Amino acid sequence: MADDRRSKRPARDGGRASGPRREGSGPSSSRSRDDRPARGDRTERPERTDRKGGGRPERGGKSGDRPGRKNDWKRPAEKQVDRSAEQAKYDGPDLPEEITGRELDRSVTAQLKGLPEKLAARVARHLAAAGMLVDEDPETAYQHTLAARARAPRLAVVREATGEAAYAAGHYAEALAELRAAKRMNGATDYLPIMADCHRALGQPDQALKLAKSPSVVNFAPEAKAEMTIVEAGARRDLGQVDAALRTLELAPLTSKTRASWVVRLRYAYADTLEAAGRETDALAWFHRTHAIDADEITDAAERAEQLERRQG
Repeated sequence: MADDRRSKRPARDGGRASGPRREGSGPSSSRSRDDRPARGDRTERPERTDRKGGGRPERGGKSGDRPGRKNDWKRPAEKQVDRSAEQAKYDGPDLPEEITGRELDRSVTAQLKGLPEKLAARVARHLAAAGMLVDEDPETAYQHTLAARARAPRLAVVREATGEAAYAAGHYAEALAELRAAKRMNGATDYLPIMADCHRALGQPDQALKLAKSPSVVNFAPEAKAEMTIVEAGARRDLGQVDAALRTLELAPLTSKTRASWVVRLRYAYADTLEAAGRETDALAWFHRTHAIDADEITDAAERAEQLERRQG
């Protein structure tokens, strides 16, 4: 995923029972003080009568036991059933207490303001957790986004986050479906490079090429345009069109003076394609040129260059 997508991925609340009742609320508070036995009175407490006149014995146990309290009756462990898959998806992974949802970018939290406050907070926490985990544990990040989607499926930012986390976790069909949904909701075209790469992963290079030729690509920012170029060249290689892949990459700004990650990735893709075309000397030169600007070591250009030098030596 692009480096700046992390904040948009994928806090929830929803439907849980409210906490214990306060003293003085509920049916048992309807009797007046005069009706209660005086302190020290050892007479048996009379049966409580409901509004229809039927008798019902008072609930046993300690004084103050009411539904929702800590001492409330629970189903025996042997009769409890496991959560369904849907319930587990809705609950999502555990949320660390230190994740509050305030880690999200303001543009994301602004889109959650239409939700009830507690629900928005819960969705925000799941999106923030997903953003923090997507690089080191993409599968758990994806599960967090599914929990957010279960609570707010009509928000484009949630569907976008789910799609990007699914892509990172290798669930390409799911990623494609989620990003299509997000695009329908907000009309954004930023997702097209990821969608095209999903088509490649699903063995549909022709569909990837169709997205690469979308009119909106012309207006992409340099980084997004570079990503689409790399995907387009990859789709050409999938079809066995290595020369066409080289031509696609040669039209990109390979010699740009910026050291941005997208230039590093473009140069690496070009060097890799040159090697695939059998042009090892040219490939070696471009692996070196890639390594020269790859300060963050996002590629293995140095290792690839070393391998080629050994082979040629």
